[in-house]
Amino acid sequence: MQGNQLDGRTIMITGASSGIGATAARYFAAEGAAVLLTARRKDKLEEVAAEITAAGGRAEIAPGDVTDPEAVEAAVAAAVRAFGRLDGAFNNAGWGTLGPLLHETDDEVFESVMAVNVRGVWNCLKYQLPVMMAQGPGGSVVNTSSTAGSFATGVGSPYVAAKHAVLGLTRAAAAEYGVHGIRINALMVGSTRTELLEAAIRELPQLGVAATARSIQPRLAEPIEIARAAAWLLSDQASFVTGGAVPVDGGASAI
Repeated sequence: MQGNQLDGRTIMITGASSGIGATAARYFAAEGAAVLLTARRKDKLEEVAAEITAAGGRAEIAPGDVTDPEAVEAAVAAAVRAFGRLDGAFNNAGWGTLGPLLHETDDEVFESVMAVNVRGVWNCLKYQLPVMMAQGPGGSVVNTSSTAGSFATGVGSPYVAAKHAVLGLTRAAAAEYGVHGIRINALMVGSTRTELLEAAIRELPQLGVAATARSIQPRLAEPIEIARAAAWLLSDQASFVTGGAVPVDGGASAI
């Protein structure tokens, strides 16, 4: 392990089985954190945790679905049981679909997108924040929103609505828990080179152009670039940053 930006911290990461979440887990551990990994795919969580421990880091897993309050509560408890406390959280699990026009979108799709992206963050905050409060002043939470939480994309209205809601939850929670020294921020993530996006681009090559069309830097983000931003927000280096919508989008939100 190399860094110490997060030395001594215990951090819970959702959506940690692949993509941004798995990259963040490896990076946070390299920066000195003990990490609790949660996602639905137990086998993938085990692979990521094994990589971290093989590199000298500390990692435990708690498989579960963020839409299930009991699973989230169990994951928070697992972090405290394994490492003695919970200092931070990267609430990164999310799901979306481009889908048809709003009036042609199935209600089930809307409900699923809202459940993962909004109810999932709600569940996490609900169980993470009391633990941080009980430990005394301090704590930091980063919620993954999206450029779709800043402006409409022209497709995927349930996802746009959900990511706007994540930003609203972030700001509201930051205002409520600032008195306890807990900082809560959102990352406004641009199109990122994850397994999910790359599979979608293979199916719809024109999506690759659309994904970077607004960016000043005309490329996809790499997952490590998102992980570094999240780590900074979770660290004391961002000690006066809360309620923020921090863009990591190659400048897409600037134009």
